[in-house]
Amino acid sequence: MVKATFGLDENIAAAATYVLVWVTGIIFILVEQNNKTVRFHAMQSILTFLPLQIIIYILGWFFWMFYFLVWILDLLVIILWLVLMIKAYQGEKFKLPIVGDIAERQTA
Repeated sequence: MVKATFGLDENIAAAATYVLVWVTGIIFILVEQNNKTVRFHAMQSILTFLPLQIIIYILGWFFWMFYFLVWILDLLVIILWLVLMIKAYQGEKFKLPIVGDIAERQTA
């Protein structure tokens, strides 16, 4: 099994990049220098969840108008978060459209 940052197996480190959404992505992108798989997942985590959190925060300012939209978006983000974490743990390089390509170019 390939090892990564903190002595973790590659699949565990890749899944860990999603645990605290973009925060763990930043931690792993700064710490992991060699493992391209972990770096890819860390970058994809940052590029996916940071903008989504900003969008949800902005919509939250208009809570009274967008309550249902924010609730649906939150639910979709949680599902996406779980899928990405599970796929990374299973060793799959699950690339999201657009964001996955950017993450791949940034970590190549």
